[in-house]
Amino acid sequence: MKLAGRSVLVFGAGSAGPGWGNGKAAAVLYAREGARVAAVDLNEAAAEETRAIIAGESGTAIALAGDVTRAADIDAAVARTLAAFGRIDVLHNNVGITHMGALEEVTEERWKQVMDVNLTGVFLTCKAVVPVMLRQGGGAIVNISSLAAAVINRYPYFSYYASKAGLNHFTRALAVQYAGQGIRANVVMPGIMDTPLIREQIAGQYAGHDAMMRARDAMSPMGRQGTAWDVARASVFLASDDAAYITGVCLPVDGGLSCLGG
Repeated sequence: MKLAGRSVLVFGAGSAGPGWGNGKAAAVLYAREGARVAAVDLNEAAAEETRAIIAGESGTAIALAGDVTRAADIDAAVARTLAAFGRIDVLHNNVGITHMGALEEVTEERWKQVMDVNLTGVFLTCKAVVPVMLRQGGGAIVNISSLAAAVINRYPYFSYYASKAGLNHFTRALAVQYAGQGIRANVVMPGIMDTPLIREQIAGQYAGHDAMMRARDAMSPMGRQGTAWDVARASVFLASDDAAYITGVCLPVDGGLSCLGG
């Protein structure tokens, strides 16, 4: 029970489809480790599904609807979490989108949408939660980025590369700025993963589902894709006292893919 007695606020705690997304798995694993969880998602039904799973395992959770691009929604989620649990020990950011296309096909509107969701959203959640952690005397921030923040792969998603690279550097800046005040901030960088969101957003790059699964499995030195639980376990580690002297780290969870440079 690495997180017994602690409260975790998870943005992006639902799943984009049937199965286990990174945020859903992380929220459930935080609860299994003893934390009380505020599960926030743009899709309230998805957040409620996560809450119900936690409750079904005798855990404590609340479900909230919220859009990370709206400061008012974030402030409301923070207020509801504090009202329910009294504190926020861990902030987990797991919201992200992609838009595929060659550079000349990328519209300004789509570029801004990806930046708003993937990067500005984390700025807004941290802006709302860091003052809470400062009053408490500390906390942990876990931001879910991507290996695409550090290496270039075969996919044409310029805004995704840029937003995730910005997220990594933003997190390192947080880590340095607040290290002396008890707040740790780290990044998890998933590599080739098999999640509902990936199956939805990457599918157009392949002839079909089976072709996509074969190709993505082959990309990994381990010969298989990772799962949401791999990301969740790394997140719990970084949020827990096992990582008490770790901050400003961008941790690849990628089956060794980063060793190949992409």
